[in-house]
Amino acid sequence: VRLVESGGGLVQPGGSLRLSCAASGFTFSSADMSWYRQAPGKELELVATINTFYSPTNYADSVKGRFTISRANDKNTVYLQMNSLKPEDTAMYYCKTTWRFVGYWGQGTQVTVSS
Repeated sequence: VRLVESGGGLVQPGGSLRLSCAASGFTFSSADMSWYRQAPGKELELVATINTFYSPTNYADSVKGRFTISRANDKNTVYLQMNSLKPEDTAMYYCKTTWRFVGYWGQGTQVTVSS
């Protein structure tokens, strides 16, 4: 199983970014996918999860209405569209899945929101 995130970077407050997570090594369409983030000195936070039936199952209260998780099963990719970004969204963002009862993580992509 391999998860590779991309799309992070430096953005001004109020801006947007779209993160991507390319998956391989498992049946992507059969797996729930999640985005987590971790800011320096803070605990890991679940940002959003999308299940196998295209229905987002969970968003952190802090991102509701601003972030959207989606998936493209034909591309084995999950996305996180982030709008109206705030400085407090600054963190390392990770893609995660659980396959056959084992959790797998990507290497992360850094998002920095600053003027």
